[in-house]
Order: sequence, then C-alpha cells, then structure tokens
Amino acid sequence: MSLFKTRDWWSTPVGEAEEFDHGCLCVANIDNEVNGYDKIILGSYHGILRIYNPQPQKTENGWSGYSAEDVILEQAFQQPILQVEAGRFSSGSDNLVLAILFPRRLGVYSISAVAGTVQHGSQYKCEVLYEHTLQRTAYKLCSGPFGGKDFICLQSMDGTLSIFEQESFAFSRFLPGALLPGPIKYVPRLDSFVTVSSSWQVECYKYQVLAVASDSARKEESQNIRTGKRVTFDWCFNIGEQAQDIAVITFPQAPPSILILGERNIFCLTETGNLRYMKKLEYDPSCFLPYASLTEGTINYLVATHTKSLLIYQDVTIRWAAKTEYTPVQLQVANFRDLNGCIVTVSDAGHLSCVYLGTDPAIFVPPQVDSRELNYSKMDAEMSVLQQKIREKGGKSVITPNRNNEEDLQVNVHVGPNLDDISAATGMEIPGEASVPSITVRIQLKSRLLIENVKVDICAPWPLATNQNEFNVPSVEPKMPSELFVAVFQRGSSLVAHLFVQISVQYQNASGTRRISTVKAALPASLVMKAVPPVKTAVHKLTVDTNKPPVNLNDIFPELLGENAGGQGAALGFQMFGGPVVTVLASKTSQRYRLQCDRIEAMWIPLQELIKRLNKHFNRGKNGDFRASFDGSLPMQEYFELIDMHFECRLGVSSCAEMLNQRAAQFRVIQRRLLTRFKDKTPSPLQNLDTLLEGTFRQILALGEAVEESKMSQAVAANNLSSATYLLNLLIRLWLNLSNEEFAVLETTISPVVSDSAEQGWQEMTDAAVTHLLRTVLAKSAKDAAVNPSPLILPADTTKVKKHIALLCDRLGKGARLVEGMADMKERVIKMPGSKVIEEDRDGDGEIETNVVVPRYREKMHKKKKGGHTLNDLSSFGMPMSDQPSAGMANVKDQKKKKHIESLVPDLENMTLDNVNGSETCNTINGNSGKKDDVDPAFAL
Repeated sequence: MSLFKTRDWWSTPVGEAEEFDHGCLCVANIDNEVNGYDKIILGSYHGILRIYNPQPQKTENGWSGYSAEDVILEQAFQQPILQVEAGRFSSGSDNLVLAILFPRRLGVYSISAVAGTVQHGSQYKCEVLYEHTLQRTAYKLCSGPFGGKDFICLQSMDGTLSIFEQESFAFSRFLPGALLPGPIKYVPRLDSFVTVSSSWQVECYKYQVLAVASDSARKEESQNIRTGKRVTFDWCFNIGEQAQDIAVITFPQAPPSILILGERNIFCLTETGNLRYMKKLEYDPSCFLPYASLTEGTINYLVATHTKSLLIYQDVTIRWAAKTEYTPVQLQVANFRDLNGCIVTVSDAGHLSCVYLGTDPAIFVPPQVDSRELNYSKMDAEMSVLQQKIREKGGKSVITPNRNNEEDLQVNVHVGPNLDDISAATGMEIPGEASVPSITVRIQLKSRLLIENVKVDICAPWPLATNQNEFNVPSVEPKMPSELFVAVFQRGSSLVAHLFVQISVQYQNASGTRRISTVKAALPASLVMKAVPPVKTAVHKLTVDTNKPPVNLNDIFPELLGENAGGQGAALGFQMFGGPVVTVLASKTSQRYRLQCDRIEAMWIPLQELIKRLNKHFNRGKNGDFRASFDGSLPMQEYFELIDMHFECRLGVSSCAEMLNQRAAQFRVIQRRLLTRFKDKTPSPLQNLDTLLEGTFRQILALGEAVEESKMSQAVAANNLSSATYLLNLLIRLWLNLSNEEFAVLETTISPVVSDSAEQGWQEMTDAAVTHLLRTVLAKSAKDAAVNPSPLILPADTTKVKKHIALLCDRLGKGARLVEGMADMKERVIKMPGSKVIEEDRDGDGEIETNVVVPRYREKMHKKKKGGHTLNDLSSFGMPMSDQPSAGMANVKDQKKKKHIESLVPDLENMTLDNVNGSETCNTINGNSGKKDDVDPAFAL
C-alpha cells in the first residue's frame, strides 16, 4: 500500500515462545523520575513483567539499538498477566503506580529505584501495595476519576462490572443482556462507562445509576452477587459488528468524541450517542490509537492492519501509510530522552519496537542537462506510434495470466479395465445384496520440482463410496512419482446418477501460489450393475434407431454376460444393485435397439453405455459414419412425476425441520419454567411439567429420526431425478440431432445436477433457466421476451416448471435452435395421444402458460379464466397417460407416524403432521408408472 517503511529507533524480541495481546503494553513514567520520561511496561501471558527504558546511542550507522542496560525490571508471577495499567491508585501517595490484572487477582504495585553504592548504578524493585482476590474470572479493566480519584472498574468474563475504590471494594453490578464481554472505557465528562455489548451495540451507563442499583435487602456489597436491580443504559447505538477497541477523545482542540474500532469500520460518536462520521475500511484492522488533534475540530489516530501496515488518519482522510515488519496488537505513543512522539508497538509473538515515521534523504543529485528546443512534431509522431502499439497490445491482452503448459504437478488417473478380485466394499446398505464389486483407481503424482504438503481429496457421489476420502502426501520429489490407490464401490441403495469420481489435488507451487488440480475418472458400468436373465415384459420401452445393421450384444458387452454367455446375443439383462432389471434387445429384422424396464430413470446408464459402445464398435476407422436417433415419444409424464416426487420430499424435509424447531422451542420453555420452580424458595407443585418435559424430549428424538429419514428419501429422489434428467437430455439430443454446443446449452438449462440447499432447489433454478431460454433464443415475438423471470424461492407447486419444460420441448420440436446464428432445424412432430395440441397462453403477470387441449374444445378453453389449467391435463409427448401414483400407503404411514409422535407426550397442542414423514411419499418413486406398450415381434425374446 505504501512505498515507505517505519524507521526503527529501538527494538528487541521479548522472551521465547511467549504470547501477548491487547492490554499487555503500557507506557508511563512509572518510576516517577523528575525528568518525566516514559518507560515501557510489558506483561505476557506467561506471567512475566518487564520494564524497559530505551536509551540507544547515535552512531555513524544509525542508532545503536537494544542493550542489556535498557531492562530496568523483570519479574515473574504465578499467573498470566491480562492487562497492565498505570495510574494514581494509592490513597497514601500521588505517585504513579502499576495495576496488574490476573485472571483471579488484581494487584497494585509501586516501582521505585534504589540508588546503588557501586559502579553498577541504581536498581529497581517492585513492591505490592494491595491486592484484591476476584470471585469471577477477569477480562479487562479501565480506570478513571469516577470517585474523585483514580478508581478501577473491572469487567468479568460474564459481563459483571466490579468497582474498586483503591484499597477497598465498592460494588458489583450485572449489565443487562450480557453474554460476552467487550471493550470498556470511562468518559470523564459524562461520568459514565461506555462498552459494546454482545448484541453489537454501544451502550452508555451512568456511574451514579450503577452505584444506586443495589439490592435493598442486602446491607453489604459483595463480589459474589447473584441478584440485583436491573440497570438501564443512558443511550445506545447499533454498530452492527463486533468491536475491537474503544477510545475516549479528550484532546483540547477536538470535540468530545468516542471512537470505536470495528471489524470493518471505524465509528466516531458524540458523547450523547450520535454518529459524527464512519470510515469503512478495506482491510482487517488489528488495533488503533488516537494520539492528537493537530487541526481544530479533527482527530488524528493510528490504525495497524493485518497486512503489516501502519496508517495515519485525520478523521476519515488518510494522511500517511508505512509498512511494518510485523502485525502489531497494540500501539502506544511515548516520549523518551532523545525522541519525542515515538510509536511503541508489540506483536503477538513479543517483538517490541520503537519506531518513527519519515524518509531517508535523497543522496543522488541529478546532473544538470543542457537545455534544448522541443520538437513537437516528432513528439506527436512518437506519441501516435506508441498509442498504436498500446491499442494492438490491448486487444490481445487477457485478464488472467497465461498458465505454463508444463505444470509444476501433473496428476494422472488410471482406472483398470477389470474389477477387483477381492471386493474392498464395506458398510454396504443395499438390501438383498451379499456383496458388491469394487474397482481400484490409481492416482499418480509427477512433479518437476520438490513440492511439499500435497493434499489429495476423492469425491465419489452418493451412493458410490471410497475406502479412503483423502490422502496427505508429505512431499513429491522430481523424477520420483508418488502413487496412491483407492477403491470405489457402491454403498447406498439408490440409482447411480453418473459414473465418474472427482480427484482434487491441492498444493503450493514454487512461486508460493496455492493451486488446485482437478481430474475426473470414468468408472465402468459393471461397477453398478450385474448380468441377469432378460425380462420379457416391462412397463417402459425406449427404441433407438441406427444407420447400421444390428450387432451381437455379446460382442459389445463382453464383461456383462453372466448367464447369457453363449447365447444368440439378441437380448441381455442388467440389474442395478438394489434396483430394477433393464433389458436390452437387438432387432432381428431392422436396425433398431430397444431398452425396457419398469422404471424409466433406470434406463439412463444402460442407454448411455449402449450408444457409447456402438459408436466405438462402428467408428473404429477414421471415416466412421455411425449415427443413432430417437423417433419415439419423450417420456415427459414419467419425468414430471419424478419432479413431483422430489418436490414432495423437499417439502417433507422442510416440514419435519420446522416441527423439530417448534418442539425444541417448547422444550426450552418447559426447562425454564421447571428451573423457575426449582429456584423458588417456597415449594410449589410441578403441575405435570416433568411429564411434559419427558414427552417433549421423546417427540424431539422421533422428529430427529423423521428428519434423517426424510433427508435420505430426498437424496434417493434426487438421484432418480438426476438419472431421468440425463436420460431426457440424451433422448432430446438423439431426437433432434443436436450439436455439441447446443447439447451443452441444453444440459446447462435442464441441469442433471440436483443439489438442494436451504435457499434454492432444483425446481426454481431449472424454472429460471428454462424461462431465460424462452425469453431469449426461443422467443417467438417481442411479447415473449418481456416475460418477467420468477424469483428464486421455494414455489408452491411444480406446475410452472413442468409447463415451461414442456414448452421448451415443443419449440425445439418445431425447429428452434438453442444457439443463435444456426439455421433452423426441420420441424419434428411431437407425438401426442389422440389429437391433442400444445397451446400457449399468458396470465396477468406475463407468465407463459402451456395447455394441452383437444381442438374441438379449444374455443371453450380460451373462454375460461387464464391460468386455470393444471398439469394434470398434460399428457406425455406420445406416451400413454400414466396412472397417478397412489398415495394411499403413504397417507397410512403418515397417519401412523403422526399418531406415534403425538402419543409420546400427553396434553400437547395439536399440530399438523401431514408432512412429518414426507419421505414416505417419495418411496412411491419405486412404483410402476405408465402402461405397457404393444409387444414388437422384432424384439421378441
């Protein structure tokens, strides 16, 4: 931030492995010398008190620095020193004495010099004047003339204030709402204390209000108080962040003010609690110190930062900036014999130094140059050439620096073609499976230079898992690659959405920059499915056309034959671990392949594997022209049912969490009432509060289990929806022959990554993305482009997102392109049952509405109120209308769960538990949806 550095006048490291913090440093004429020069007083958390009198000598090379004679006192105590403060705390003398705050003790000491009789000079001694034993753990102290003389106010860790009138204890008071202690200072003009509470607001308390707020039943004041009158603050001001320090301004030329150093701001308040100004900081401050008022009505103060900078401000204007060697935790300004206004700093590690600001005089004297006439025409020509070069370079510039082609660390991942002979799977949760296979992934790290502390993270999407999630490699040496091995297997009982794991490697390169390398490893399909006999009948069927004659399925699936080995190769069966059976059929008479299964989402991985292996089989040469297409009907109805199931699971999780919060609040209320009864001196009946507490506790446990079950069901529904989204995008690509660029836009819009958070879910994010496409590249008119996007909040239902997805598919089928500039495709007919067509409407808010109506009723439907259609009227594109999923079993289970939870505690308020186990409804995902197609004799088993 600055080219200048602080000038070192005197410095020394303090102790070995000692710790210091704000409050451990103080400067004062603690030995009461006649010359009035300051001494440096420093106390550490190790309990060692040191007093320095810096006296460096001027030499030819600068100041001589630290010498052993600069230490005038060093004494060890048995407790950590929290704070040191100098003041007139003795009633028998007006000299300055030293107050030292320990965790459980407050001591006041006098520092005096004893003249020596030999050449060694004077010696200093520390004598205790009085001590106070504390009943509470101390945090901070402040001093001031709030009793006529310098008295001490001590703040405890629980926020209690204790006033000590020098040798005697005065009183203790509780501050209202005190949770954590904060900085505190005394304002002499107001006779008040200013502190920052744990609610992040500045509060001012009158000393007289604290003094009279005593319990009338007690005659003597004590530190061990438990009750007392509630005190009220004189004024408060909300700063909205945690305060680090407070300073009270009493300079003659400056207006009376209170400065508060926050985490990101500096606030200046008047003594009545009004804001004078606020300075927003662009760095993390460590400490600050107001030191003077050089101009009428302004305040000068120092600010130290965690970026090792020392800044000088005048109100909100920065006047000087200099770099320091370390980060100070406290600043002081002192006057020494050879230097007035010296800045004393100390770091948390104990680096103590006295610095001043300034610059070194310039030694270089530039030589005189001969005056010559300026040729303005040559200057203009040279300027034109330079500007042309700047424009040429500016057009080729990049924001980010070019990365070196040869990285410091290379990550190579290899997945073997065969599964492990002995499975390394552990902790399986798949019912009906005795064991599942595993595969070993080899990770190789190569480096050109020595790289240390390399961390490798392996992320496998649930239900996949690994036997080890992370590795810590101490070092990677050049020409000596490090190899790591990790086993991947399926652990959970759910469909696998995709077959790859992500390996992230974190390391620090030679220049000190932190780098992260990410590699994805593709897994074989045999890891998540096994060979079974094919099934003749199924609910859902998908037919893929090709331009090549059918091949023997045994040739393209050699590792997934099982009992089908040696067969004709026209039909194979694959079963997902813990899932349904998918049958793949090759036509005997045509160039088609059929996949059939009872669950539409389970066909994603087999279909992907079939197309990938057919491409590899036919495109072995350079001129491969294999192409697959899909001319069937998009399974939109089944896809929409999966969207509804996932949305119901989200609502179930939200309902269970809300009810758990209510029961937890009720539990805390019952605890408070019981505690009040137990504290009451007069015994009173509990009125069944203990029974109510036990019953509420049981309900909390049951609701906690319901939340876990709902989250697990939501994860299963998310995987099913993700698999179905992958399948739908692939079918649309085959249906419309999309390019790679268009398919990337499609996958970004209807994303197969289903990640739900508390703020946003898949439904609202997909709806916003699809609506954006309908407003831009897929807009038919200017009216479509004026549609307002929906807010990213949890919707009431899934009607809009389903309608928008249906409209997207309709416009794509009519020839629209996802990327601007491409020629429109030939219109593809969307197959609908009967003679239904898609109509577009708009409601009052400009939302796009899509309705599927019969032509002869079109005129009648237009007369209805707009927005009155529901997606229950929407059939799938060409698929027969599926039966609605029966929620009877789910409702019965919900009622049982509701009665079970309500029976755990008597006489509680009735609460709706319709969604307490929303996860049960999600289990209907595994049910059959849709009707059977007619059997094609070309695909007969």
